[in-house]
Amino acid sequence: MSYEKVTQYKDHLIIGTKQTVKAMKHGEVKEIMIAEDIHPEIMNELLQLAESLSIPHTIVDSKDQLGKASGIDVGTATVAIKQ
Repeated sequence: MSYEKVTQYKDHLIIGTKQTVKAMKHGEVKEIMIAEDIHPEIMNELLQLAESLSIPHTIVDSKDQLGKASGIDVGTATVAIKQ
């Protein structure tokens, strides 16, 4: 998944870590994107959850760019594409 894919799926996104984790646990996510410039502990928790639920993930460079690709004016640590 890339920034372009996030832009393409704007109408099917879950934006933000709390919302993404909740949706992952409810089986509503088919893929996630995680910004590399977030706290390592949060990164590890997200990666472990994605792996345990067999959800594909991609790590991108910047939460600011991820937010911009998602159509918001602030950065975001995580974006998920709904199933």
